[in-house]
Amino acid sequence: MMALLDVHEIRLLFVQEAEARLSSLGQLILALETSGPDDSLIDSIFRELHTIKGSSAVARLPEVSSLAHRLEGLVEDLRSGRTSTTPDLIDALFAGVDDLADVISQSTYQPGVVGTGDTPPLVEPARQETALVPAGIGTPAGWPDTSQAPAPPGLSKASPTLRSNPTGSVTQNRSTSTSNGAGFVMVPLERLEELSRLVSESASAHLRVGRMVSDRFATDPASIAEFNDLSRSLNDLQDRAMRTQMVAVATITDALHRTVRDLAHAQEKDIRWETRGTETELDRGVLHRLSDSLLHLVRNAVDHGIETPAEREAVGKPPQATIRLHAMQLGSEVIIAITDDGRGVDREGVRHEASRQGVGTEGLSDEDLVALVLRSGLSTKSFVTDISGRGVGLDVVRANVEAVRGRIEVRSQPGRGAEFRIIVPITLAVLRCLLVEAGGSRYALPFHRVVRSQADDASGRAHAEGRPVVWVDRSAVPVSLLAETLGGSSDEVSTGPIVVLSDSTRQHAFKVDQLLGQRDVVLKGLSAALPKIPAVAGASVEPDGSVLLVLDPPGLIQRAQQSGPIPSEPSVQVRPETARPRILVVDDALTVRELQRGILERAGFSVRVASDGSQAMALLLEEPSDLILTDIEMPEMDGFALTKAVRADPDLGNIPVLILSSRADEADRQRGLDVGADGYIVKSGFDEGHLLTAVTRLLGGRR
Repeated sequence: MMALLDVHEIRLLFVQEAEARLSSLGQLILALETSGPDDSLIDSIFRELHTIKGSSAVARLPEVSSLAHRLEGLVEDLRSGRTSTTPDLIDALFAGVDDLADVISQSTYQPGVVGTGDTPPLVEPARQETALVPAGIGTPAGWPDTSQAPAPPGLSKASPTLRSNPTGSVTQNRSTSTSNGAGFVMVPLERLEELSRLVSESASAHLRVGRMVSDRFATDPASIAEFNDLSRSLNDLQDRAMRTQMVAVATITDALHRTVRDLAHAQEKDIRWETRGTETELDRGVLHRLSDSLLHLVRNAVDHGIETPAEREAVGKPPQATIRLHAMQLGSEVIIAITDDGRGVDREGVRHEASRQGVGTEGLSDEDLVALVLRSGLSTKSFVTDISGRGVGLDVVRANVEAVRGRIEVRSQPGRGAEFRIIVPITLAVLRCLLVEAGGSRYALPFHRVVRSQADDASGRAHAEGRPVVWVDRSAVPVSLLAETLGGSSDEVSTGPIVVLSDSTRQHAFKVDQLLGQRDVVLKGLSAALPKIPAVAGASVEPDGSVLLVLDPPGLIQRAQQSGPIPSEPSVQVRPETARPRILVVDDALTVRELQRGILERAGFSVRVASDGSQAMALLLEEPSDLILTDIEMPEMDGFALTKAVRADPDLGNIPVLILSSRADEADRQRGLDVGADGYIVKSGFDEGHLLTAVTRLLGGRR
């Protein structure tokens, strides 16, 4: 019995090691294909296969060892010069690594598939869902390198570097030791989730204790040193617990690269794969749910977007196309953009298909027209394949993104390419919310669904088909009472504000009694014993022990629109658009630039964009702006130089400048102040509310 246990442990260690080595093999083979004959790459591939062969023999897995030995022979022929690096050889190596991954994966849970017939599964199902956590969890330096970690399931057929175990869990790269001697231990994922839940409950209990101290002893808890120490410790613990659930975007990029490579070869297209910002981290569960969507988007880009080399040369493009994944953190959100330089979305095809389905396209902007490809069943391709379809599957991508409280945006330029931008929260456990009061109760509205909030001018409010509406970007948006929508009662003549919410295709305004501010809310799911409430996403426990309901905007909009007709065409004339404050956004990153443009335009500002300081100055000399929002690191002229040039120009010198940069050093802040900037926001601490507050304050101060 003891010997059996030893074999079990050895095989468990082998599987963890093999996952990392298969990931490394995928990267090395891709690099060999790109760079051509390279002795160091060939030697590295040989070493990885040799190690897998030896380790599998020790683990008594002869089928794995035999397969690794055959692959080793292929690489040995390459080392000796008996064969050369041909496409067929690369394909054979990839196929062999795929087979290795399949055999190793089967050996983890299917008795008798590998080795002797009476061999037990490597990991019992109850113990399968594990993650590797550094033994020195309090030390950030002790965290494993996730750049070669196996990623969430869902892309297993795309690459040998991305495999799921039977329970669909995610494991991090395993290392037996680190430079400081700290090892790693396997911990079931449910334990990590339980840890996060208990930490959140401890934080809520801590807030309740603070409220009790204030109420019973008339003492400010912040004046008690021990209470402050406990606050700091709990905040740090909550941050560390959250980090145990974080994985890098790099954990899925190898599989996406492999997908692009295989499809490009199958369709005889020449495509270069690029990545930026793959060290960006987000919640394991979020990335897991996005993996299939990202796979679909890159397949879609290859099949629909990228032309053949001959087609590209015929229109003056280089024969080699580019597909790029760009990830970045912006405040409490992560943006993952899939960009290609292909033919772009066929606008006329979208218009034709939309009309065929009865969807009106008159008056739609180019951006709104392109976004229709996310509509269910709308495809511009007459011949449907099993690879992709703009519209056949993109509605599922949209649904998957919305399931993790994210949103997807589409940008396209005819003949120049398309970008699909996924914006999701870093974690599902903490949600930025706008707190409101309606009908005597408090509610939380997820901030990423809030289009705007504004005072309600009931006397000047328009009506369409007998229903009140407000105007948002020259469109009539219906208004409902939030309390009545939720089944309560409210004073319709109240002078409270209006909050405009959106889902993927609709907007609706809700009248509330008052706005209570915005803050992060620790979201908890409702008990399964309770009936499902379509307009409620979850709840949070407040410091006083009360329950704060977090509302679900799509469900809320659906409920409100079922209560009465929604005007398709307003029966009143659109009132003239008043002069809007003009803002110039300057950033060399297209994703950031367009995100800021979208936020500001939704808030009612007129926005122009520039990719660097030189282009910004040219635009300013043509027509000044009321405010400049600029990055620092840009080609030609950076943000510091731009600010200095603006201050030196007598016609532009009074324009407020707000710097939004990833640089968090105090020296950079001071330099921004020295050259004349009026504000400085760090991108990692950025959110929509902070940006709009800063912009509004600076514009108000200059008027």
